[in-house]
Amino acid sequence: MHKKLFMTAAVMAACIQTNAQTLATEFKASSNNNPISPTVYCADPTALDYNGRLYVYGSNDHQQFIKNGKKGENGYGDIKSLVVFSTDDMVNWTFHGTIDVAKLCSTWSTSKWWRAFHNSWAPSVMWRTTDDGKDEFFLYFANNSHGVGVLKASSPIGPWTSPLRESLIGSDTPGAVTQGANFDPGVVIDDNGTGWITFGGLPPEGANPLMPNTARIAKLKPSMTALDGSAIVLPAPYHFEASELNVINGKYVYTYCSNWSNRSDADWNTYKSQHGINVPKPETCTMCYMVTDNPTDPNSWVYKGVYGPHPGSSPNNHSHLHKFQGKYYHIYHNGLLLEGMKKAKATESNASTYRSICVDEVAVDETTQTVSKASLTAKGVSGIKYLNPYDLQQAETMGNCGGVNYEDFTNITKNTSISTLGNDASRNLQVKMKAGAWINQKRVDFGATGADKFTLRAKGTGTLEIRLGAKSLKTVATVNFASTDMEEQTIEVDPTQFKGTKSVFFVVTSADNFYVDAWQFTEVGSTGIQNIRHQTSDVRHQTYDLSGRRLSGAQQHHGIIIKNGKKIWH
Repeated sequence: MHKKLFMTAAVMAACIQTNAQTLATEFKASSNNNPISPTVYCADPTALDYNGRLYVYGSNDHQQFIKNGKKGENGYGDIKSLVVFSTDDMVNWTFHGTIDVAKLCSTWSTSKWWRAFHNSWAPSVMWRTTDDGKDEFFLYFANNSHGVGVLKASSPIGPWTSPLRESLIGSDTPGAVTQGANFDPGVVIDDNGTGWITFGGLPPEGANPLMPNTARIAKLKPSMTALDGSAIVLPAPYHFEASELNVINGKYVYTYCSNWSNRSDADWNTYKSQHGINVPKPETCTMCYMVTDNPTDPNSWVYKGVYGPHPGSSPNNHSHLHKFQGKYYHIYHNGLLLEGMKKAKATESNASTYRSICVDEVAVDETTQTVSKASLTAKGVSGIKYLNPYDLQQAETMGNCGGVNYEDFTNITKNTSISTLGNDASRNLQVKMKAGAWINQKRVDFGATGADKFTLRAKGTGTLEIRLGAKSLKTVATVNFASTDMEEQTIEVDPTQFKGTKSVFFVVTSADNFYVDAWQFTEVGSTGIQNIRHQTSDVRHQTYDLSGRRLSGAQQHHGIIIKNGKKIWH
């Protein structure tokens, strides 16, 4: 049962906000949209779009950051989970928690050490609808440098399972790299429904720098969890790592990161002449791309050039090219979040190589499969739609924040002090907010009528103030909250304040074990919680929790659940 409490907001429209309250420091400027997460280190992005949302997956650098005591160098060895974010507007991102790959692959056979589980880096993701109408999701990851593993799910956010008892690809895979690394998968399903996977990298000492021959491509069987034949050499010049695959206008587009070797003009001129191309040689550690209409013919691949520059604030480069809602995006990682945290003295000066995922638009000519060189910016992309405050919104959806920890509902204890990142994808994430913490939702459209009520779902004791335009401006509504259980509280707000498009800030001025789950405004003229206007197609007669776990009728449902494509309170 949920409980509604109605109270009048403390409206202070005539009072200019000069709070003595110290607000948590922001690690990315409020005017910027990069990185996508203002608090979580993550890298090596991949993406899929599903039911109107873009889902981005990445290596969980934050797991290594916590393991290292928020200092030192990111050695990647303790990264054994993946992170998941999603958006439908490109500026407000929902954090769905982590996928505990180590737990999912704990039963893998250890008879061959290179096929046992080691790490989860650099994912690549793909989904399809089967002939019987079921959606299937496949998430491939680099098992350290030793091979490629695969997970499977019926939802983009899980629950994930390991369909195999060992890695999909290892050094003993026919056609695999024998000297180098069999890692960094890139997967696509082509227009015929056939799956393809690329992988490989790290040329051994003495390899030809221009043509190290450490890139591979292989066809996948219909199961998507086995190779269909031997892997084939993909002749990528100056290849190093970071494979991804796309299909653009019927052509296969392979992207990868170039190596650090010196480039000989004479060697490149010879290569250009042999392949009939006229493009400059790639700079070191840049994202390059090749195109073919026959992926199994090594001689058919055409090198097209560089589309992703080296992110100077990151020691390496890894990106994904993705089309979403009619626009192409360059999704990549750099060191923006680390720079912001160092500037704020939130981590020690010796912290290094913790990466963060960013997004910028990139121009693509689909007719010629030509990708223009992307610009890497802190400002990032513009929003493609407005956030609807009359839809139920998760507290984990934000454009920026300060002083926020994410907590797994099932792991909340009185003494929890740090993020539990590294756990399995949470059944229902909450946002833990201390005094001074704040969350910012960008481009919130209240419309011409405006809102007259605000509902907060939370737990604990706290005071949450709503401010518009900037976190330091006047408070326009206040919720005083006290509950030992997760419950709803509804207050009245001044509709003259909540009209048009706003940047909304939720600022916590006092807190004691205060966890915020979700929020929703009510439009003037409506009563109670709105029927949620879900803009995607229905989920097929199944019930899921927020992490995509399918629920049975006998299971207890906590927080918000998704049923038949609509979010409802429980």
